Amino acid sequence: MLSKKQAEVRKQPRMSASKQKILLLLLGGLTLGLSGSPRQYFRVVKEIGKEWKEIERRALKNSVCSLYKSKLIDVKNNRDGSTTLVLTRNGKRVALTYNIDNIKIKEQPRWDSKWRVLMFDVPERLKKVREALRMHFKQMGFYEFQKSVFVHPYPCREEFEYIVEFYNVRRYLRFILATEIDNELEVKKFFGLT
Repeated sequence: MLSKKQAEVRKQPRMSASKQKILLLLLGGLTLGLSGSPRQYFRVVKEIGKEWKEIERRALKNSVCSLYKSKLIDVKNNRDGSTTLVLTRNGKRVALTYNIDNIKIKEQPRWDSKWRVLMFDVPERLKKVREALRMHFKQMGFYEFQKSVFVHPYPCREEFEYIVEFYNVRRYLRFILATEIDNELEVKKFFGLT
């Protein structure tokens, strides 16, 4: 049974990665206001700045217009002529559903006997991104088959796509649907499928 909030969030149309990223970045601005230490404040500011640069200008404009029409953000015109984007109450709730640190893969009642294999080859210059990917896949419950190969028995394509878009690393990651893998017994044991 879904809670009322979960049902409301499910009613929301699927959202592009750009829109999801904008909501999360605006939520990051909320984090700034709640930040207690200057060190944490400047770390958040630095990360938000990097992510804004990653969003293409046209995609940004289209996404902001769409988010405004969806009433997930509001626009405040300032006295100095600048504009401030703020999350609405509904926007905050939706942004929290796309919180990358809390992505979970739903266990299915029955396993379809297929393995979802994620592979990546991220260059050394993006070492921090590579480590973040490993951390996210482990947190999501993937089995680490090798350093850059992760396996899961349940559907996770949407979660994979979201992470790929969030880090802007599509060219370095691959998603494979496999019917068998070697050492399958060990992997099944990891997921409690034996």
